[in-house]
Amino acid sequence: MHKFFTPSNLFEDEYAFIEGDDVKHIFKVLRLSIGDKLVINNLQGEEYLGVIEESTKQRITVKLLEKLAINNESNLKITLYQGMPKAGKMDLIVQKTTELGVRAIVPVITDRVDVILKGEFKKLDRLQRIALEASKQSKRTIIPEVLEPVLLEDALGELKNYDLVIVPYENQENYGLKAAIKNININTIDKIAIVIGPEGGFTEEEINLLKDIGAEIITLGPRILRTETAGVVTASLLQYEMGDLGGRKE
Repeated sequence: MHKFFTPSNLFEDEYAFIEGDDVKHIFKVLRLSIGDKLVINNLQGEEYLGVIEESTKQRITVKLLEKLAINNESNLKITLYQGMPKAGKMDLIVQKTTELGVRAIVPVITDRVDVILKGEFKKLDRLQRIALEASKQSKRTIIPEVLEPVLLEDALGELKNYDLVIVPYENQENYGLKAAIKNININTIDKIAIVIGPEGGFTEEEINLLKDIGAEIITLGPRILRTETAGVVTASLLQYEMGDLGGRKE
């Protein structure tokens, strides 16, 4: 069944209203019509089964039939701190990590980020739209937030508040994710950060700064992964080892 997200202020008593681009998508692309059922999310983690009751070119009226006891979110609250990549790579990163259950994505400016990107990163609206569409496709209960870029130096202060900080680094050897989480009680972990370097990787000085705040510097194996691959792989491994990828642990 198709899912749509609409702000909570467009919910009134037993009705919800869909506006914007979704109106055309519902009728022109999905070919839904009056009487068809759908799932509608209020952007606050609550979902309802509804039926299309009325429509205009600007708005669809959905009668709410029942609140659904659905939560497709992982127990892991992962934030991805992504060193800014070139071209359209951030689009792919946001799409795939959204599918994997990441809660937020923060673009990070490091020493080796392209100098042009440092001053011209203006894609947040586009990236948030990609997160929205990926959330619909993967049936997420929430939409990850794509935040404003931060300097690595400023991110360090934020990272101190996480229960676990994972940093893949191409020069690390013989210490992978399994070793990093081996003695961790998952029940004590609430917030996890993944920190990924840009195309040029982290400098040794940056790695030392991350070590100083208690980050786990790990290897992802002998093959060097691209920046757009590393975050996806790390999130996948965390979800498999500690989350719900492959089924929830009893």
